[in-house]
Amino acid sequence: MQGGLEYLQRRELRSAGAGSARGLRLGDAWHFHPPERYYKRVARETNAWRLSEVNGDFSLCPSYPRAVIVPRAVDDDALARCARFRQGGRFPVLSYHHAPSGTVLLRSSQPLTGPQKRRCAEDEELLRAVLAGARPGARGFVLDTRSAQAAKQARVTGGGTEAKAAYPGWKRLHRPLERGWPLQESFVRLVEACGDLEQSMDRWLSHLEACHWLAHVKEALSTACLAAQGVGREGACVLVHGAEGMDSTLLVTSLAQLILDPSSRTIAGFQELVEREWIQAGHPFQLRCAHSAFSHARPKHEAPTFLLFLDCVWQLGRQFPLSLEFGEGLLLALFEHAYASPFGTFLCSSEKERCLCEVRTRTHSLWSGLNQPKEQRKLRNPLYVPNPLAIWPSVELQTLRLWQGLFLRWIRPPESSEVAWEKVWQIVTDKKTEGCEPTVSASEPQL
Repeated sequence: MQGGLEYLQRRELRSAGAGSARGLRLGDAWHFHPPERYYKRVARETNAWRLSEVNGDFSLCPSYPRAVIVPRAVDDDALARCARFRQGGRFPVLSYHHAPSGTVLLRSSQPLTGPQKRRCAEDEELLRAVLAGARPGARGFVLDTRSAQAAKQARVTGGGTEAKAAYPGWKRLHRPLERGWPLQESFVRLVEACGDLEQSMDRWLSHLEACHWLAHVKEALSTACLAAQGVGREGACVLVHGAEGMDSTLLVTSLAQLILDPSSRTIAGFQELVEREWIQAGHPFQLRCAHSAFSHARPKHEAPTFLLFLDCVWQLGRQFPLSLEFGEGLLLALFEHAYASPFGTFLCSSEKERCLCEVRTRTHSLWSGLNQPKEQRKLRNPLYVPNPLAIWPSVELQTLRLWQGLFLRWIRPPESSEVAWEKVWQIVTDKKTEGCEPTVSASEPQL
């Protein structure tokens, strides 16, 4: 890990005088999105939650940040016992508070019930406190991103699910999402199909369907809609987890927030969402994004979960072209930097590792580069109009599209799309000069 950091440090020093790193100082923008910042927002909306530093030395959960948001009624000693009952110590923590309904979205890893069906009084107390802190009469859903069969089989190796009798008020739902090697294989096959210029259109479409990538996009968006519906429409609290809680769990919680929360659709809000729900939440970027789809290496920990998230966000932007302040440029930049970057934001697999490697003092933050004025025009959506409503995407396969700007970028010249982007900017600028402003309705036209 240290060698990789030194390699990227050398790359950064070589490029510091050019591109988006010019004029940046070490330490810039690392303070933009601390956990305390989101907690202040939650505290303005409810007093049922508190910021706990029970994981201050990372001993309780090595993949969590130092500070997490937890129910105020649960003390740190109870949290420590909850951590011992959850895989990897990832006990339930707040992901998002939905002010209009007074309910919350949480994330965790699977409980370690095992074949003996063990229980943990403190874990049960925590989820009771979640419902008690929500609106009166609120119920809860545990959204498990594994199949019922897979969750049942996990008990053999010490994992499992929340028993209905032990968690009154909570109902378990299973929405299996592919992760790990099957997802990586789908990505590899998609890239191979997009790079084959010799095949006929019928054969290319057949290969595109056979890789099942858009089916993964569909399932991810569908599951996120289910979580968002539980919180936003049914006024329920939703806990999302799979096994480890570091892949499909984060995919669902981050997409659900984009659907529900207008502030997450701004450039600053989206950066905070990625920082809070992926980087600080412990998605293992060092393992998942170690190689590209073109690599002959096939490490078992490789998986394009973050890329799947970016593709889903692109689908949202295509269906709701006015509601996201950022465009494709930001998503492409995040994809590129997640796999190879002169910045330190996506280095390592957890906050603990970043502290050990002194990432914040030895590298630049990606956000400081992307937030430079000259970069903003490339990233900003010129058609953006703030939309206070939830955006509910269509998840039918016929409404989803291949992300050509990413998957065909190696065989399609980018100049045409860049020229079109500048033309849109020019049109919008001219209209604003004339005093015309675009408007957004409750139901945006879909492209």
